Amino acid sequence: MPGLETAFFLFVLGIAAITLLTKRPMVEALPAAGISSSGLILVAFPLSFAVRLHGTGREGPLLLLFALVITWVGDSAAYFAGRSIGKHTLAPHLSPKKTWEGTLASFLGSLVVGLAFARFMAMPLPHLLGMAAVGNIAGQVGDLLESAYKRSAGIKDSGSILPGHGGVLDRIDALILAIPVVWYYWILIYSPKS
Repeated sequence: MPGLETAFFLFVLGIAAITLLTKRPMVEALPAAGISSSGLILVAFPLSFAVRLHGTGREGPLLLLFALVITWVGDSAAYFAGRSIGKHTLAPHLSPKKTWEGTLASFLGSLVVGLAFARFMAMPLPHLLGMAAVGNIAGQVGDLLESAYKRSAGIKDSGSILPGHGGVLDRIDALILAIPVVWYYWILIYSPKS
């Protein structure tokens, strides 16, 4: 089965072919190739950790579900708290509607998920809460990273497939960093003996 190196190599070959065979001026083709490459690095590669997380032994599927749920609950808590009590903007130049109150609600929501998952996972509670905490922080950074990416491209939404939701990328932006961070926490900090 082809590995990650093969996928990157095929991607580079494709970018090279498109760049060299295009009828556009090179002054446009090379920046377009760079933007395409950044999409692979900022979206596809981090999300490939979902496969690694799912494959981490007996706990793998539950770990992936954990990463998804801390992100979804955190996003929902941030949205509702930000809309109802949010007064202090977090990063107005990147995302004017994000607030510190929403950020705190997101963090607390993820910790509640960590408490709930303690019933299903054989991981000590301090580690479960630690993993929820760093996963949430990474998710919020991923959300801001995607906002910065959109601002640099001069667009408001990443697509129109989901009207009113900012596009598909806006639905998965927090997972871009949350999933790899949960995987690294499991592998490097908790280090279970499987």
